[in-house]
Amino acid sequence: MSEAPDEHDVLRRLLDRTQAVLFDFDGPVADLFRGISTAPVADEIKDAVRGLWGALDQTVEDCDDSHGILQRVRDMYDRRRWADPGREALEAAERIVTEHEFDAVKSAIPETYFADLVEALQDLHLRLAIVSNNADGPIMEFLKCLGLQSKFDVVEGRDPREPRHMKPHPDSVNRALTQLELSHLPSACLFIGDQLTDLEASLDAGTRFIGYTRSTERAEEMRRRGADWVVSSHEPLLRAAQAPRNVN
Repeated sequence: MSEAPDEHDVLRRLLDRTQAVLFDFDGPVADLFRGISTAPVADEIKDAVRGLWGALDQTVEDCDDSHGILQRVRDMYDRRRWADPGREALEAAERIVTEHEFDAVKSAIPETYFADLVEALQDLHLRLAIVSNNADGPIMEFLKCLGLQSKFDVVEGRDPREPRHMKPHPDSVNRALTQLELSHLPSACLFIGDQLTDLEASLDAGTRFIGYTRSTERAEEMRRRGADWVVSSHEPLLRAAQAPRNVN
């Protein structure tokens, strides 16, 4: 029976083959809504869309997730495009979610070891990016409050005009790779994400992937679906990044 791989060695090897590290935001960087349901945000969007378009499609009425409802409102727009409903409702929905994300980052707490990990990765001369289903603005505001905005080469949030490009669609990952000038070499990028949708986007884009989750079930599913490794905190990756390198 073969021995289980050593976590420290695996993470060091991953970093040694990496030119850029991509973080998902909500989870690996900060717990944005701290487990609080975003159903009230979805309800606010429903009220705004009703005021502009009238009765909602049932798929929109049934949605109680702030990101999911953006996608369903966009689908509703496409179904009604023949009636020229206008984009005002789409813009209102995006604005409402973004405003709540700005409010959330004011009290969000960074994940333990995140700031230290950023410094350690920079010491390895790795480029850093964030790829997220959240809007760009709140992410950059959070990084600015931590004094880390200048550490990140790229921040790619959701496309405000096409919410269906949120992960698991690889759009934000691919945009980051383009900005990093690594589209031709996605395997040189390491994506750290806490959701299976992050893993799916990573696989589609061709990057390597470290799962970040405290859920045993999700960790097992990430491994089964092809994650390179899974951690429950940033500490193991921080230790691997800070470990002395051999000088040839």
